[in-house]
Amino acid sequence: MTITIIAGARPNFMKIAPIIDAIKQKQSEGVAINYQLIHTGQHYDRNLSDTFFEELNIPFPDINLNVQSGTQAEQTGAIMIGFEKVLAENPTDLVMVVGDVTSTMACTIVAKKAGIKVAHVEAGIRSGDMNMPEEINRIVTDSLTDYFFSTTSLASKTLEDLGVNKSQIYLVGNVMIDTLRKNESRLKQPALWKGLQLQEKKYMVMTLHRPSNVDEEGQLKALITQLAQLGKDYPIIFPVHPRTKKLLEGLNLNFDNLHYVAPLGYLEFNYLVKNAFAVLTDSGGITEETTVMNVPCITLRDSTERPETCTIGTNVLVGNDPDKIVQAFEKLFSGNWKKGEIPELWDGHAAKRIVNNIVDIYKL
Repeated sequence: MTITIIAGARPNFMKIAPIIDAIKQKQSEGVAINYQLIHTGQHYDRNLSDTFFEELNIPFPDINLNVQSGTQAEQTGAIMIGFEKVLAENPTDLVMVVGDVTSTMACTIVAKKAGIKVAHVEAGIRSGDMNMPEEINRIVTDSLTDYFFSTTSLASKTLEDLGVNKSQIYLVGNVMIDTLRKNESRLKQPALWKGLQLQEKKYMVMTLHRPSNVDEEGQLKALITQLAQLGKDYPIIFPVHPRTKKLLEGLNLNFDNLHYVAPLGYLEFNYLVKNAFAVLTDSGGITEETTVMNVPCITLRDSTERPETCTIGTNVLVGNDPDKIVQAFEKLFSGNWKKGEIPELWDGHAAKRIVNNIVDIYKL
């Protein structure tokens, strides 16, 4: 059989790497399973795409749709048009989508209209926030998916509550953590470490890109100002997302402890996260990695599709509420941050479970 795997944005690359490794392992065992890798080009900055293929030893895509940036509708339409042509010219037995980006939803719709079954890796997660484009992507994708590979028992239950047949749901764990576990020994110190004279557990890492935080200049300015001031003498390393960089221009947000840097590759970024005193973020995936690496994480969102990072892990939600942010920093600096644990099946073997299930489903 042939599986067509879709990658469109930074998190996707981290999730497909172990799946491809697991497929290759099955091939070496004589199992008749093949794959073709499609990169939609949804993220086109080199540090958000090509670097990941090089660092994580992922084969370069068989096809790149080169969609690049645009509005939600423009990206969705361009991906659907491009992927429809790909499927017409490259027959497949199964389309595998990962995560919750625009490419995930768009390729799912195209596959189902072409009569091709869809497997969704990271199925069933929900934030409950319909203002997030990703939430819409999750809902649409899961409404069409045939095989649901979930990260947690809560995600599986969410699917069951929505009426998905239990026989279609497979609790496999978290492929993002597969990649982290495999590459922990390969994490590398970025050049900025020495340049900024960083020390272990004596700095923070920050990422911001959610519209609720960065779209309105006043909100963005107030948030960054508060975080920089609360950070005291701790350097705050801020790899700036291309989307956020445009918004920061002209705001004159300059603080001695705030360091704007270019987006980093996977190995360098996670080196910074692993050795950080804390992480300040509005990303979902980073909260998973901080939970596994036992790094305090302050999430600048009101809701999360990964509640286990809060109930089990090291993550705390504060939104952009100034009072909650102050309280989180007070707890951080007092040394009273909670001790996290690692969720069930976040053990580095999720991709093997996914591919084993596919082999069983198709009786290969």
